[in-house]
Amino acid sequence: MSLAIPENIAAELLAAAHAHAPLETCGLLAGTAGRVTKFYPLTNADASPEHFSMLPAEQFAAIKDMRKSGTQMLGIWHSHPASPARMSVEDLRLALTPDIAYVITSLAVPQAVALRAFIVRDGTPEEMEVTIIKN
Repeated sequence: MSLAIPENIAAELLAAAHAHAPLETCGLLAGTAGRVTKFYPLTNADASPEHFSMLPAEQFAAIKDMRKSGTQMLGIWHSHPASPARMSVEDLRLALTPDIAYVITSLAVPQAVALRAFIVRDGTPEEMEVTIIKN
């Protein structure tokens, strides 16, 4: 399984991560056939630098829009303002949606911002290929 993210959406993820640092921020990624076509920035209800939770009303609105546009949820995205782009213990504990990419943007090393994705099977994260593509 791989994920293709257009440059403009990758830039949106990075901008959202910077805008909300030092807190984590989050959102959903939608598209078809492994290609992301839309980013839905959502509120981190926890307002925490170490974890996030999404507001259900915002999640439902995003899912409703995905259905209306004929896309599907491809990923759950969040930022790690001060830690690497890896699944934390908390991330793994909350990774309950099967066959969804868990995408993480890390700002821990400002000159080498990282974007990685994982699929979680039986509680174990497996890194996915992420390709940044031209718009």
